[in-house]
Amino acid sequence: MSSQPAPDERYQSFGQFYPYYIHEHSNRTCRRIHVVGTGLVVVILAVAVATLNPWWLLAVPVVGYGFAWVGHFFFEKNRPATFKYPLWSLMGDWRMFFETVAGKRKF
Repeated sequence: MSSQPAPDERYQSFGQFYPYYIHEHSNRTCRRIHVVGTGLVVVILAVAVATLNPWWLLAVPVVGYGFAWVGHFFFEKNRPATFKYPLWSLMGDWRMFFETVAGKRKF
């Protein structure tokens, strides 16, 4: 388990943050929901480009955050890190997605 900084402190780098991010996704169903949601975001972005219809982009945050938050609130039973670390959480999600797709992380 990674150590979390004191409540009044913050992680100083993404390298320090990522082990905490992974720990916050220790529930397999939560991880799976994240990976599926991020995969759907890729599909939505491809559809937006293929159709040249920017309206598809409105679905990106709904699908991306919607899937992630369902995973956290209903399966992981924790508060998404994105509320405190929005950029690093987004980076962590993509890293976790690519590690999973590449077979480096269990689906």
